[in-house]
Amino acid sequence: MTSRLSRRQRRRISQGIQYALFVAALVLVGVLADWDRLQNQFAQKDLAAELFPDIITTALRNTVVYTLSGFVFGLVLGLLIALMRLSSVAPYRWVASVYIEFFRGLPALLIFIFVGVAVPLAFPGTEIPGGTYGKVALGLGLVAAAYMAETIRAGIQAVPKGQMEAARSLGFSHARAMVSVIIPQAFRIVIPPLTNELVLLFKDSSLVLFLGVTLEERELTKFGRDLASQTANSTPILVAGLCYLIVTVPLSFVVRRLEARADKAK
Repeated sequence: MTSRLSRRQRRRISQGIQYALFVAALVLVGVLADWDRLQNQFAQKDLAAELFPDIITTALRNTVVYTLSGFVFGLVLGLLIALMRLSSVAPYRWVASVYIEFFRGLPALLIFIFVGVAVPLAFPGTEIPGGTYGKVALGLGLVAAAYMAETIRAGIQAVPKGQMEAARSLGFSHARAMVSVIIPQAFRIVIPPLTNELVLLFKDSSLVLFLGVTLEERELTKFGRDLASQTANSTPILVAGLCYLIVTVPLSFVVRRLEARADKAK
């Protein structure tokens, strides 16, 4: 009678089966896919070459500008909301809680439509500074602030309470202790999730197409979509996607490195 398999042997057999299924799935996709049609529709080299340098100097540049402006606005507003969330004044906490739940509960697309349509109707005769760039910064910032506020709040609460007590014993006021001691330490803690939020904002900047933009204000998704419609070919969309990856993959790597460093520091 053969002896029963050990746990390690069963694990190796299970892993072997999973690898075999994975390889079989890849082979099946490779055999069944029509690679000639895919190449003709998504990988026209001549068409891809025609996209440069405009896709870099206009679309990618605009995407980066939209992302950074929304991130900065969201970071400032998120810090304010986080401090209100931690305030001893009850109305501040209520307002912060309502804001966070409201903007985290709505799709970002609805926020963009609100910024592009509802704000001009509510305040006739007034324009958001910066035109489309200001609208995108406002739309992205409003959404990002709700998430950043909770991240920053968690970072502030993660700072040992002894830091505040030590600062107060040195004669610091509560506000000065927060600005000089607590918030800097909190930001060192929350850098990884904030960087991850930057990656998400970079992708959400594609929602700018719902605001109605000029040719010079197009970001990557709008640029690729317009060119794909003009050429009846999806190569511009693929190139736009690769441009997204050029930015998001390194940022994701930075997030993982920062998280690993933070884990080692604990």
